[in-house]
Amino acid sequence: MESVKSKTIVVKFGTSTLTQGSTKLNLPHMMEIVRQITKLHQQGIRVIIVTSGAVAAGRHYLNYPTLPTTIASKQLLAAVGQSQLIQTWEKLFSIYDIHIGQILLSRADIEDRERFLNARDTLHALLNNQIIPVINENDAVATAEIKVGDNDNLSALVAILAQADQLYLLTDQQGLFDSDPRKNPTAKLIPVVEKITDHIRAIAGGSGTNLGTGGMSTKITAADIATRSGIETIIAPGNQENIIVDLAQGKQQGTKFIAQTDRLESRKQWLFAAPSAGTLIVDQGAKSAVLNQHKSLLPAGIIAIEGRFSRGEVVKIKTENNQTFALGVPHYNSDALTLIKGKKSQDIENILGYEYGSVAVHRDDMVII
Repeated sequence: MESVKSKTIVVKFGTSTLTQGSTKLNLPHMMEIVRQITKLHQQGIRVIIVTSGAVAAGRHYLNYPTLPTTIASKQLLAAVGQSQLIQTWEKLFSIYDIHIGQILLSRADIEDRERFLNARDTLHALLNNQIIPVINENDAVATAEIKVGDNDNLSALVAILAQADQLYLLTDQQGLFDSDPRKNPTAKLIPVVEKITDHIRAIAGGSGTNLGTGGMSTKITAADIATRSGIETIIAPGNQENIIVDLAQGKQQGTKFIAQTDRLESRKQWLFAAPSAGTLIVDQGAKSAVLNQHKSLLPAGIIAIEGRFSRGEVVKIKTENNQTFALGVPHYNSDALTLIKGKKSQDIENILGYEYGSVAVHRDDMVII
C-alpha cells in the first residue's frame, strides 16, 4: 500500500455530491466526508477542502424563495448560504475537535502576484497549525470579470497555491467515460489518462444535474491546469464509500490524470494560474525560437499587440493562426510593445527613450502551454 504520510491533498466537492441529488445539503453524507478527512488528518495528511453548495444552502435556508433570475439574486443566495455552509462544516468537524478556517477567493486574488503570495501564505499557515482550510469562490461579491468561473477550476488553482501533491474532484459521476454513459449504456470508464488531448476534451460530457455549475468538461479543464503544474488529479464518485481514504491510499478509483511535469517553480505556477491581460501575436520564427530553441521572445518576432496591459502582467503568446503556445510576463507595457514590435533589440532605447532590456518576454518569465 502506498504511504499516505506527508501528502497535501485538495478535495473538491460539487453541489451534487454535498446534496446527494436533493435540494439541500445532505448532513449524513457530509458527516461521512468529515469522518474520512479526519482519518487522513490524524495520519498527518494535509487536506484542503474546496466546497460548492452555498447557493443551494441559501435557497434551502430561505425556504426556496421566488427570485428574479439575476446575478444579484444568485449573489443574495450565496451570501446567505455561505454562512450556512461554513457553519455546517464547522459543526461537523467540531465533533472531532478539529478546527477549520474559511477562505473566500476571487480571480483577482490569484492574478495579482502579491495577493497570490498572501493567499498561499494563509493556506500554509492554516495547514501548519493543523487547521483545515475550507475554500469557496467569493460569489457574494464576484462579477463575471473577477470570477474564476467554477469550483473545478478554483480547486486546480488552490492546488497550485498549496503546492499540493494531488487534487480529487469528487462528483456524481464514476469518472471519465469513453462516451456519455447517460446516452450509451456500453460506455467504458477510462481508468488512467496519460495526457489530456483534444480527443479527451471532446468526449467530456456535460453536467449530470442542474444543481451546480460544473460539468465533466470543466473537470477536464481543471485537470489540465493541475497536471501541467505537476499535480496528479483524480475524478471520482463522491458518494462511494470511503472514497477519499481509498484515493489517499493509492487505490484505483475513478479516472486518474497523470502529472505532466515536476512541479513548476512558484513563479511559473503563478503565471499558469493567472488570467491573461492581453496577447502578443508573433511570427513563426519567434514561435520556433521559443519552443524549439528555448529562447526568449524578442520584439522583432512580435507582429501585433491585443489589449492594454502593464509591465509585469501576464499575457498570452500566440501565432497568427490563433494558436496560443505560451504565457509570459513582458518587460514592457502594451503601449511600448506597440512601438517596438518588429524592431531590432538595439533600437529599443532610440524608439522609447529608455529600455528594460533587449527582450520582450524573458524565457524565465514564460510558461509553455
